[in-house]
Amino acid sequence: MNVFMTKGTFDFLKHIPEKHPNIDFFFMRENTSTLIYYEGETKNIFASGKGYETVTQSGMLQKNGYVVMNNIPVADDGMATFEDKFKQRQQSVESMPGFQAFRLLRPKKGNIYVVMTQWASESDFENWKHSDQFKQAHKDGGDVKPPAYFLDRPFVTNYDMIDMDEIE
Repeated sequence: MNVFMTKGTFDFLKHIPEKHPNIDFFFMRENTSTLIYYEGETKNIFASGKGYETVTQSGMLQKNGYVVMNNIPVADDGMATFEDKFKQRQQSVESMPGFQAFRLLRPKKGNIYVVMTQWASESDFENWKHSDQFKQAHKDGGDVKPPAYFLDRPFVTNYDMIDMDEIE
């Protein structure tokens, strides 16, 4: 499955679904910026944006919730190792209270993978971060040097879902 997303102002992005009524869009807000996201087998409809292939997934994205995207630059020769490690870790997050969805997204261009989780609330995500399951899944991480297949330090973006039905 393909995933596409782009950022912009809410006022500009809110009109995109009118032009593409057959696509189920998800709107997310980070501070003053808005991200619009969709999944499917279609081509990228955004003039500027990013495209991904779904490596693995679980759960269904909801119109409400809290989204965390871990953006991880991975070297070409480390992609298979990286994907295998995340496939093995995925199950530990699915059993957590408030978990809604997980996506491991491989970039169509570039080298920044996105590990996306959606939670019912920010507090559910915080509970996951302080859980034994999180510690076990991230036991090789922490403040140590990133694995050799990481090109740079990962960075995290957090979003609150925007329920478009509540806005109109």
